[in-house]
Amino acid sequence: MPRTGLVDVHAHFVTDGYVAAARSAGTDHPDGMPGWPSWSVEEHLELMDRAGIDRSYLSVSSPGVHFGDDAAARALAREVNTFGARVREARPDRFGHFASLPLPDVEGALAEAVHALDVLGADGVAVETNHHGHYLGDPLFEPLWAELDRRGALVFVHPTSPPHAAAVALGRPRPMLEFLFDTARTASDLLFRGVLTRHPRVRWLLTHDGGALPLLADRMELFRSLTGTGNAEAPGALEQLSALWYDMAGTPFPRQIPALAAAFGTDRLLYGSDYCWTPAELVHSQAASVDAAAGPDPATTGHATWRTLTTANARRLFPA
Repeated sequence: MPRTGLVDVHAHFVTDGYVAAARSAGTDHPDGMPGWPSWSVEEHLELMDRAGIDRSYLSVSSPGVHFGDDAAARALAREVNTFGARVREARPDRFGHFASLPLPDVEGALAEAVHALDVLGADGVAVETNHHGHYLGDPLFEPLWAELDRRGALVFVHPTSPPHAAAVALGRPRPMLEFLFDTARTASDLLFRGVLTRHPRVRWLLTHDGGALPLLADRMELFRSLTGTGNAEAPGALEQLSALWYDMAGTPFPRQIPALAAAFGTDRLLYGSDYCWTPAELVHSQAASVDAAAGPDPATTGHATWRTLTTANARRLFPA
């Protein structure tokens, strides 16, 4: 029986112009990593064919497009979004695209979101867990969430380094630990500041199995009660967080997916590779681990494999 083709919601690209802009801003070792990856359409399609991935949704990863200057960030966002749209247009059967926004410049981000969604045909927008220290519950971003809520847009939330990362990362690459903590931190900010209930039509997609979030959801609810933080009439923390979407990029088995499933269920679980920041051979190993893992319970999920489950979920998220 042929494998069900995966839908990869967490895939990245870089361009020469983007890397040059980052390096000119002093970012030679993004998020404490050794350097920048390379990417091409041909190499990505080869990876997809070998791993059994039918479609990949491309985005620019951390550190995003804003390196300190609003005008430069707006120009760079338009550049990478135009590139991503052209890749999608050339192979609509294989690629989708989440557009980058030049946050924390909200005015620029609003203009770019409208252009990307209405003109370029983007499938959603990509933001980071924080933008120069502004987490996603910050009132600064309220006009953006209101517009995206009006549109029922998808917001892909990619982790990035926290403020003062050099002081907390202990000299280690930040994707190892800090990305997972920052995902939980920004999700808690969206929850406690009421963004999730004020803007229920936004489709939030968190990465890496929600990072540390599955282990902290009960604790968040405890402190919500202890401190009286947030709207007492709002659903509980577990209910709100279970309404978000999650991808399994990283190391989903044997421990992360069972933890996420226990906390939030699997009806909003999606596949993610994290290519090109995750090298091709590690993507193949991860896909093999997904195929080798004990499958979901067919009696409760309707699916016997993680491939069929995540692909069916993706079809609900992207009905077109």
